[in-house]
Amino acid sequence: MDELEPKQNPESPEIKVSPRHEALAFIWETVKVVVISLAIIIPIRYFLVQPFFVKGASMEPTFEDGNYILIDEISYRFENPKRGDVVVFRYPEDQSQFYIKRVIGLPEETVEVKNDQVTIYNKQNPGGFVLTEKYLSSDQQTLGNLKVKLDPNEYFVLGDNRLRSSDSRSWGTVNRSLVTGRVFFRAWPVNKLGGIASVNY
Repeated sequence: MDELEPKQNPESPEIKVSPRHEALAFIWETVKVVVISLAIIIPIRYFLVQPFFVKGASMEPTFEDGNYILIDEISYRFENPKRGDVVVFRYPEDQSQFYIKRVIGLPEETVEVKNDQVTIYNKQNPGGFVLTEKYLSSDQQTLGNLKVKLDPNEYFVLGDNRLRSSDSRSWGTVNRSLVTGRVFFRAWPVNKLGGIASVNY
C-alpha cells in the first residue's frame, strides 16, 4: 500500500497589526462599553432609582445614621404616596436639602397631634381615628398640640424618632411636587440589607 503524505498547504501570508492600530481598536472598544453602560445607568440613576445616605437619627429605629438606601422614583409618576410610605423629599424651607420621613396625613385630610397620639379626620372617618403606629419604639412620644387641614396637594410627614425629628409639626406640610420618591430598599449595612415592608394601619 502506498503511503500518503498530508498535503502541504501553502502558508498564509502573515498579517501584521501596527501598535497604533491596536491602540485605536482598544480605545474604540472602551468607548463603546462606556457609552452602552451610560445609556443603561443614566436613565436608572436619574429616572428610576436614586441612592441616598441617611444622616441623623430622626427615623430611628427604622433607619439609622449611615444607612444606604434606594428610592423608587418611577412609582409616584403613576400613583400618589400612601400613608405609611417612607419618602425622600426636598425640604420646603431649603429645597437644596433632602429629608426622609414617613407619610402620615394625606391630601384633604385633617391631622391632629395631641396627647401623645395622631388622629386622622377624613371623608371615610369624619369623627377621626387614632393611628396605631407599630414601627415606633416603645419609648417614643409624639409631642405637639396642633390640628392641620391639608390642601389637595399636601402631605403631613413625621419621623419615626418623634423626640428627635424635625418634621411637619414644626415646619408644616410637604407639597406633592417636592416628593422625590419612596424608599424601597436598604443596601447598607449588610446585616439589614433588603426591601422595605409596606405598613398597614
